[in-house]
Amino acid sequence: MARFFGILTRLSSFSRETLTTRAISQADLVTTEFNVLELTYALFRDFGRDEAANVITFIRFKIEIVPTEDSDYLNASEFMPSANRTGKKLSLVEALGYSYSRKLGIKFLTGDKEFIEMENVEYVK
Repeated sequence: MARFFGILTRLSSFSRETLTTRAISQADLVTTEFNVLELTYALFRDFGRDEAANVITFIRFKIEIVPTEDSDYLNASEFMPSANRTGKKLSLVEALGYSYSRKLGIKFLTGDKEFIEMENVEYVK
């Protein structure tokens, strides 16, 4: 079964091995361009341009990049206030990824502690 790859700017919760081997080999993964942007920034910040480029090329080969529509942005915008009311501090990209995974009926794979104990989430340390 596919999972939505909720890529984080807090990359420390994923090791490079997790990103390039374990998580990807276990199941088909999907994500959005927005998540790829967040990952690119985190990789660039933590490992430099060359390593970021290598991992992003690998990610694009292994993960399906799904298109987003206005209805997806509306769903994420609707989800954000309810998450905030429960004390969750999510970015718009995270809210988009989570709501998109629910739309597809697949788990949201993340290492973000804000998602622990949320429905439809597979938390990875």
